Amino acid sequence: MFGVLGALLCAVSVDAQPHQVVVVKNVDYLAHVDHPDGKDRLDLYIPEGVTNAPVIFSLHGGALWQGDRSEEVFVGQRFAAAGYLTVVTSYRLSPQVSHPAHVQDVAAAFAWVKRNIRQRGGDPDRIIVIGHSAGAYLAALLVADSRYLAAHKLSSSDIKGVVPVSGFFWVEKPGVAPDRPKVVWGAERTAWMEASPARYLRADLPPVLLLYTDGDEEWRQGQNRDMAAALRSAGHADVTVREIKGRTHMSVWTKMLDGESEETSAAILLFARRLLSAKGR
Repeated sequence: MFGVLGALLCAVSVDAQPHQVVVVKNVDYLAHVDHPDGKDRLDLYIPEGVTNAPVIFSLHGGALWQGDRSEEVFVGQRFAAAGYLTVVTSYRLSPQVSHPAHVQDVAAAFAWVKRNIRQRGGDPDRIIVIGHSAGAYLAALLVADSRYLAAHKLSSSDIKGVVPVSGFFWVEKPGVAPDRPKVVWGAERTAWMEASPARYLRADLPPVLLLYTDGDEEWRQGQNRDMAAALRSAGHADVTVREIKGRTHMSVWTKMLDGESEETSAAILLFARRLLSAKGR
């Protein structure tokens, strides 16, 4: 059982000594706006001694109702220690706002990173986007629906890869908008479809790694498998889907610091290293 998986995990663990991490908190990504509770802020986890570092841009989950960057310290620490400048951002939540405010905030945060991260030691040309649950949905929507990055004169080509973890991609399907408070996406099926990343798939999207767990709900597992198939049907040539065994919907994300056998962060790091290479480390 160790086999290929074990070899991959070992490949991740043989880095030189982990980097010390410098944390810069409460960076304002919207200069002329102040959202309540610091939802227009992001935190930077910077690997000490690394210049021109590859960048991981991470989005928390919470059903677009809950969550904050302050609860995602483990993400920043895990990837910055491995040499990746890691950005953990907040965004506004429902019921205070509805779609598309969440993804508009994410696009604004990404634009700040693209234009400012070099000053913090990161490489703006080597960024991957990751997210968990609702954050996975937002990561996929940011990449797939060109409108949100275009508002900042950016495009999906500014993202080198995307890793949605235990996400969803069809808002109109059971488990998502039909079964959730209507303040998030509204009450109209046409609006739910427009808000779905799966409606915007094409061959030139960046590489995709879809991760989910056998502890996810069946509908969520199905959406991940169906998303992989839909991407391939759209002509996408670089999509991988993988089931992480023995985790719950939450622990597939929150157990990233559980040591060398932890599969989620190991898979993300392998994906990042393939796409971002080791330049500048």
